Order: sequence, then structure tokens, then C-alpha cells
Amino acid sequence: MAEQRREVFEYFDPKKAPVDAMLIGSTKVRRQNLAGPTGTTIQDVITIQPVYATDAESFKIFEQFEPNYRKYLAQKLKSAGYYRGPITGEATKDLREAYLDAQSELSAENADRLTAFGPEGQQDLDNIETFLTRQSKGKGGDKGPKTVVYETEYRPEDLEQTVQKVYRDLLGRGASTEEVQKYTTRLQKQAAKPENMAQVTSTPFEGGVARQKTRKAFDPEDFLIKKLSGTDEARARKVYSFYEAFDEFVGRD
Repeated sequence: MAEQRREVFEYFDPKKAPVDAMLIGSTKVRRQNLAGPTGTTIQDVITIQPVYATDAESFKIFEQFEPNYRKYLAQKLKSAGYYRGPITGEATKDLREAYLDAQSELSAENADRLTAFGPEGQQDLDNIETFLTRQSKGKGGDKGPKTVVYETEYRPEDLEQTVQKVYRDLLGRGASTEEVQKYTTRLQKQAAKPENMAQVTSTPFEGGVARQKTRKAFDPEDFLIKKLSGTDEARARKVYSFYEAFDEFVGRD
């Protein structure tokens, strides 16, 4: 006679939860035994064991994470809307608070599941990773395009060299102290505008492929050339250069 298989769940008692503890997940232990009058039914017995943690225990767990895992967790917390800081492996206060907030909401979500579905709800309890993944998808965090903006810092001495170069190339003379100060300040203001910063937008597609669209950063030299080209001095210099080149061509001194 063919063997029959079935799954049997052994549930935990939520009423025995530790005081002030959060339900942050569960583990499943599987074993097999024979059942039925003739012993021909193989039962997969799945024992669900709760994972609880207090705030103090969660604090300690967070501090003991490996830096690479904290970095991974920071990205998931950010995608789910809990964290707004830099993505690093550092155990910062902001990251820890975001983690504890997510743990608290995870516990509340698991408790609501048990209330709604009874013991059967224990089969689908979330842990921190599955919870954050669902929250991220709900916010569109894993699907939509992501844009990263890069701000370029220009040193005053570099901008001064740019101003002097453009003046020499375009006007045939060096810039005065007042002109250097005027255009250095203007270039710094232009570079600080969000629309002038370098930008990379990454749009994910199925199969792990992503398309990137890049916007170049502000170019101080190009900006200054366009500004100075329209001045009377630049136009006069252009006409003078034309006649100078013509005189050289015809051999006129």
C-alpha cells in the first residue's frame, strides 16, 4: 500500500509571551513520524517557535550585527521609508532608531496577523527582512527609478584659474582682482544649484538589468565663455582678431 504524506503544525501559545517583548519572527522545526491505524501515513510535523525580543535585547542585537549586514539593513530600511541617512556599516544612532521603529511595527503586524487568522497565522509571520521587503514594495521602492545627485565642490583657487584662463583666451588679457571675485562668486552659486549638479537615474528592468541616464555636472569654463562672449569687449576683441589675421595673410604691417 502506497505511503501517504501530510503536514501537521504544532503552534505556540501567544499568551505565554514574555512581558514587554516584541514578536519579531519565528522558526520552524520539521520532523517526521508515522501515523494512522496501519502506520502507513508519514506526517511532516512542523513546530513553530516564536522569536521574541525586548527593546534592550534589540539594541544589543543591532550592536552585534556585522558591518556588512548593517549596511544591507540600512538599504532595506531606507527603501521602506524608515531611514534617511547614509548607507554605511556604522552603528549610528539614526540607523539604530530606524531599526527599532521597524522592529516595533513588525511586532504589531505579526500580532495583528495572529488576531485575524488565529493559530494558522503563525505559518506566515514576518521577520525584519521579509517585513521590510513588503513595505518597500508597497512604496514602490524596489520598482521605480532611483536618482542619485552628485555635488561637485570647486576650490576657490581652481575657479580663479578658470576665470584667468577664459579671460586670456577670450579677451587676450588677465582678469582683474574685482573680476576674479565677481565671477568666482557667480560660479560657486551656479554650481550649488540642484539643476546644475551631476545626476544618475537608474531604472530597473526584469532580469536584473538596469538602464542608467546620466546628466553632466555644471561646467564653469563653458558657463563663463558664454557669459563673456556677449560683452562689448569680447565682440571688439573678435573683430580685432579678424583684422589682425587678415593683415597677416596679406602681408600688411
